[in-house]
Amino acid sequence: MAYNFIQAGSALTIPAPAAVASGDVVQAGSIIGIAAGSAATGQPVDVIVTGVFQLPKVAANNVTLGAPVYWDATAKLATTTASGNTKVGVAVEAAAASTGTINVRLSGF
Repeated sequence: MAYNFIQAGSALTIPAPAAVASGDVVQAGSIIGIAAGSAATGQPVDVIVTGVFQLPKVAANNVTLGAPVYWDATAKLATTTASGNTKVGVAVEAAAASTGTINVRLSGF
């Protein structure tokens, strides 16, 4: 192991930028991932930054397999709209318009 190795990096412990519950999307600057537990604002929270997660999505979006998926922090929904949103990952399956969730492989920012 390299002498300067810190951790694998699949989960990062950071101060919660807002109150979060387990399973919530957490965005802190360029870090975006899924809260592994609940935390109050400023308290440490483990944020998982790799893996596949089911996220709520904009129901009107028709998402194709492999399409980039973005996070709308205001609506707290995954979307296919890049403008004004942060890329969270890619769709690992298609999701028809009118469905409320999408399975996303996180990009690891």
